[in-house]
Amino acid sequence: MGVPVPVPVPVPAVAAAPTKALNIRMASRMIRLRSAVTLCGSLRTTLLLFAYFALSIAYYYFNQESSEWWLALPLFLFALNLLCAITTNAAFRQRLPLLVFHLGLLMILLLVGVGRLTYLKGEVEVTEGEQMPAGLSRYRSGVLHELNEAGIGFQLEHFDIEFDEYQYKRFIRSSVKWRDESGREMRYTIADMEPLIQSGYRFYSTKHKGFAPIFLWQPEDGAPQLGTIHLPAYPENEFNQSKEWQIPGTTQTVWAMLQFDETIITVGAPSKFRIPNQHTLIVRHDAQRAELQPGQQIEVAGGQLTYKGLRTWMGFVVFYDWTLPWLLAASLFTVLALAWHYWRCINARPWQAEGAGEPQPGTIKS
Repeated sequence: MGVPVPVPVPVPAVAAAPTKALNIRMASRMIRLRSAVTLCGSLRTTLLLFAYFALSIAYYYFNQESSEWWLALPLFLFALNLLCAITTNAAFRQRLPLLVFHLGLLMILLLVGVGRLTYLKGEVEVTEGEQMPAGLSRYRSGVLHELNEAGIGFQLEHFDIEFDEYQYKRFIRSSVKWRDESGREMRYTIADMEPLIQSGYRFYSTKHKGFAPIFLWQPEDGAPQLGTIHLPAYPENEFNQSKEWQIPGTTQTVWAMLQFDETIITVGAPSKFRIPNQHTLIVRHDAQRAELQPGQQIEVAGGQLTYKGLRTWMGFVVFYDWTLPWLLAASLFTVLALAWHYWRCINARPWQAEGAGEPQPGTIKS
C-alpha cells in the first residue's frame, strides 16, 4: 500500500496582492525619506543655512528687541543638517576620528543654541554701603530664562579704583558681603576677571561708577524714606553731573546737580576715584532753588527733603550661561578628535600585500 501524499492547498492569488502593494508603498516611502535626509544633509543646504544665518545675525544686531530665536533657530537647523550628513555619508562610518569630530561639532551647535535661549546678561548699579537693589537696571535674556532673584544679592561695602598717570584704569576691587542659605555671613572681593558667582550668576565689576547723593524724605503723614540719586558716570560725564529724580512714594520730581572744583582723576600722576572734599548739591523743585550741604533740607509740597550726604555707586555686569563648562568640554573633545584624524592621515602607510618584499636594486619584481 502506498503512502498518501499530502495535496498542497492552493493559496489564492488575490491574498498576495495587498502584501505586495504594501511593500511597494513602504519601499517608496523609505526612498523618499532617504532622499529628504540626503537633501537635508547636503552641502547645498549648508550654504543656504549660512545665508539664512547671516541674515538672522544682521536682523538681531539692528533690532535689539528681537527674540533670541533669530540666533538659536539657525543653529538648530545647522545641527539637523550636520546630523543628516553624518547619517547619509559613508565616509563618517569608515573613518572613526572624522565621525567623532563631527559629533563634537554637533554637540557645540546644540549647546550654543540652547545657551542663547537660557542666558542672561544685564547691568546693575549698587550704592556703596547699601544692598543690591531688586531687579536689574538693564538686561537681555533668552526666552527660557527666569531670573532667580532669591538666590543672588549682596551688600557693597566699598570699592577702590586706581588710575595711572594717563588716566587708564589700573585695577578695580569691590568688597561685598552677603548671607548664604544657612545665614552665615560671606565676604568676597570682586576684581578684574575674578567675578562673584552666586547660583550660576557671575558679577563682574565695570568701569562705570559715579556719585550718589543720599536724601531723607519726611512726608507730612507717614514714615520717612531714604532715597538715592545715581548721577551720571564719572569721569565720562564730568561736566554733566545732574539728574532728575522722583521723590519716593510721590509723583513729585526734583532736579539735582553736584558741583565741586576739585580734580578727582588727574593727568601726569596716579590717582584714585574718591568723593570730593568740598562740594555743593544744587536742588531745584518747581520755582525753588537751593544749594545744600549735608544736613540741610528743602521744603517740598507734602513734606521735607533732607540732604544726608554724598556716596558713590559702582556698576556691575551680571552674566548667566550654564552651557559654558559643557561648551569647553565639547570644544576640547572636538579638537582632540580632529588631532586624532590628522595623526592617522600623517602616519598612514601605503597598502602592501602581506609577505611581499621590497624589490632589490637592479631587479624587476614579477
